[in-house]
Amino acid sequence: MKIIPVLDILNGVAIQAIRGEREKYLPVRSILCESASPLEMAIAFKSFGFDELYIADLDAILGRYVNLALYKQIKTKTSLNLMVDAGVTDLEKAKGVLKSGVSRIIIGTETLDNLDFVKRAIRLFGEDRVIVSLDLKEGKVMSISEAIRSMDPTSLVKTLEGMGATRMIILDLARVGTGRGVNLIAVKKILQEAKVEVLAGGGISNIRDLEELKDVGVSGALIATALHTGKITAKELKSTGFLLQLGYNNGL
Repeated sequence: MKIIPVLDILNGVAIQAIRGEREKYLPVRSILCESASPLEMAIAFKSFGFDELYIADLDAILGRYVNLALYKQIKTKTSLNLMVDAGVTDLEKAKGVLKSGVSRIIIGTETLDNLDFVKRAIRLFGEDRVIVSLDLKEGKVMSISEAIRSMDPTSLVKTLEGMGATRMIILDLARVGTGRGVNLIAVKKILQEAKVEVLAGGGISNIRDLEELKDVGVSGALIATALHTGKITAKELKSTGFLLQLGYNNGL
């Protein structure tokens, strides 16, 4: 199982995400970096030993602007493989993100208004460059589309799998930044019902949480707060083998 650090960006700075309450987000305070600069934080993650980075561009997700120049800068300075959720809902926007040094685009259900977009994106860019994020809040699907929002999480994953999705993120925003641990019930059910690679995040606070995710068959774990606070350290990740296991395909 691979460990992937998370970089949340709002108003052009790295922020501390908590429970999806974006109006309360503040610039991150981290033991890894004195600055809330996204670039400096990415450099710190690179120094930590990571080779891949998940970026949640909240400026883009909220419909303001896409931080394309920042993606390019991070890629140039760190050579990290970037997976980015920029709230893409059309193919031209997706093309622009991928041309900015991003390895994979993330299509989040939160901003998705039409499931057919997933099929078209996979057809155009290939399954290796598209990851679908199942955005949940207390176990229920988040989406601007009432039809998508009303779907059972497992049924939605199986539908997306039928459209060609092979990698999915399971992220319960109500758990983000809380240390409550990932929604294992939802993750287990999805892994039992669908044949997709799963990355899981939201609430990871210690090595035990990672061991539990590994045991149920998760391919990758997304972590932010536990790294910033030092609850999970590079020494721990290396001693348990997590920082050395590059099981998740990072070929791009």
